[in-house]
Amino acid sequence: MFGPQSMRIHPTFTRVKDWTGDGKPDGIEAVVELQDEAGEPTRATGNVMFELYQYRQTYPDVRGRRVPEVWVWPLLRRNEQAAHWSRALRAYTFKIPIDIGHSPMVLEATFDLGAERGRLTNQIVLEPAAPTPPATAPTTVPTTAPSEAPSPPGGG
Repeated sequence: MFGPQSMRIHPTFTRVKDWTGDGKPDGIEAVVELQDEAGEPTRATGNVMFELYQYRQTYPDVRGRRVPEVWVWPLLRRNEQAAHWSRALRAYTFKIPIDIGHSPMVLEATFDLGAERGRLTNQIVLEPAAPTPPATAPTTVPTTAPSEAPSPPGGG
């Protein structure tokens, strides 16, 4: 009754990301939200599979040729659930290590709930990441040590 009935790749939080701070995209951070029959976020056990396709803007099915890699994460055990569940988002997060280049791509997720419970799927068009400047360490200006500070007038 309260198991997952639908799934969506969250359009606000799923993005091409720079995880290392070097100014270059490292992959896709995908946020997958499962929803129960009331439309509320929920958890589930199963396997999540991600596939990436070239984007074909003028076709009814926007998925073009599939990228050879397929990414699969099991969510069967407590530690697997904990590694991907975000309490703040009430959704699962996954880091997919791939450079999508400079063209839009289609990300498709399939959540396999098991033989008797079926599969849920969703897809989203991802835009390439805008270039970001590399992160730099903060710089500090040296200060004068108290022993080197001039004495106040009157010898204090």
